[in-house]
Amino acid sequence: MSHQVGNEADDMEEEYEMEDADDDMDDEFHGRDAGGSDSDMDEYDYMNNRMQDTTAAQARKGRDIQGIPWERLSITREKYRQTRLEQYKNYENIPQSGEGSEKECKTTEKGALYYAFRRNSRSVKSTILHFQLRNLVWATSKHDVYLMSHFSVMHWSSLTCTKSEVLNVSGHIAPCEKHPGSLLEGFTQTQVSTLAVKDKLLVAGGFQGELICKYLDRPGVSYCTRMTYDDNAITNAVEIYTSSSGAVHFVASNNDSGVRDFDMEKFQQSNHLRFPWPVNHTSLSPDGKLLIIVGDDPEGILVDSRSGKAITYLHGHLDYSFASAWRPDGITFATGNQDKTCRIWDIRNLSKSVTALKGNLGAIRSIRYTSDGRFMAMAEPADFVHVFDVESGYEKEQEIDFFGEISGISFSPDTESLFVGVWDRTYGSLLEFGRRRNYSYLDTLI
Repeated sequence: MSHQVGNEADDMEEEYEMEDADDDMDDEFHGRDAGGSDSDMDEYDYMNNRMQDTTAAQARKGRDIQGIPWERLSITREKYRQTRLEQYKNYENIPQSGEGSEKECKTTEKGALYYAFRRNSRSVKSTILHFQLRNLVWATSKHDVYLMSHFSVMHWSSLTCTKSEVLNVSGHIAPCEKHPGSLLEGFTQTQVSTLAVKDKLLVAGGFQGELICKYLDRPGVSYCTRMTYDDNAITNAVEIYTSSSGAVHFVASNNDSGVRDFDMEKFQQSNHLRFPWPVNHTSLSPDGKLLIIVGDDPEGILVDSRSGKAITYLHGHLDYSFASAWRPDGITFATGNQDKTCRIWDIRNLSKSVTALKGNLGAIRSIRYTSDGRFMAMAEPADFVHVFDVESGYEKEQEIDFFGEISGISFSPDTESLFVGVWDRTYGSLLEFGRRRNYSYLDTLI
């Protein structure tokens, strides 16, 4: 992945800010109309000191789920959507990779509704630091979600609609526990590039190879370490898992081409695998034996998780990959790429992918399966999250359509909730959706 973070991230914000797609709507969209009043004034709840959220009941009555006042703008939602589709520039490391992949993609049946809109919470602002890394939203229950908001890791409760700061990395941070290999001096002004939260453990990865580990049920930070002092040391992804012995571990993917395993029972590194190119994402198989390795090469690799020995190479993508995920059955997995596709693979025949699923705007930056394996969600850089019915062979999908850069997506462990982080200067928020159920047995009562 690119390590020229600052300029490219700034360019992304300037290029993809929602109002820039159409100059005619610029003033109205962000509240600078001819009268000089603020369009957000009537959307601000002064009694509760927060931006007004949008509820499911309001959305059913016609309110835009993000609270965008289309009726007051000089452009319709449909026209603005078309403009975005035409003008959004997908970031590619290999030119024309998106166009080259289109012919292989499956045509899906859209219009399904697996997860219904519940709420858009504008008082919690989800942010992004690196334009290629979008794993900054994690749900630990159907009501609890953790996300990055500038220099803070925030907890949001959708039950009480309240937020609280869990970790602030803007100043100096140091571990309050002593463990071998932990940097007791800690870090100052850590730039968090990636995040993972699971089983009461929070791990934040930084731009200089920093790792900050905090248990949510303990005060302070438990462990700090720097994986590498390489100049190209961005922590690209972190995955937390429980080993066969019951110990909590996590795997960290780094831009120095390394993948490291950390044992959080012993608070120390337990394995270090090296690859020929920067590793952008890894996913461990449900049985713990295999690792998907994707990064700055069109090919992915399926490797032995202990030795790092390549089992097979994954051919098909045309650009660099930044996402991967296993279906809970351990038989199929998915990879997401800057060629605008998500490919599905079957370990029983890895000569080619089973299918290729296409995005609308750009790269597939994040992939998640529900814990029951019924659905898979893939997120583009902005505006679209696709939820596929896995049992239909990925033939049917729900397309969630909104406006803004996506900081991350997460299903709750019980599959009941789906959270989407939206990064935008004005309409940044956290979108919440709830799983729809069909209780056919109730028909017998009618």
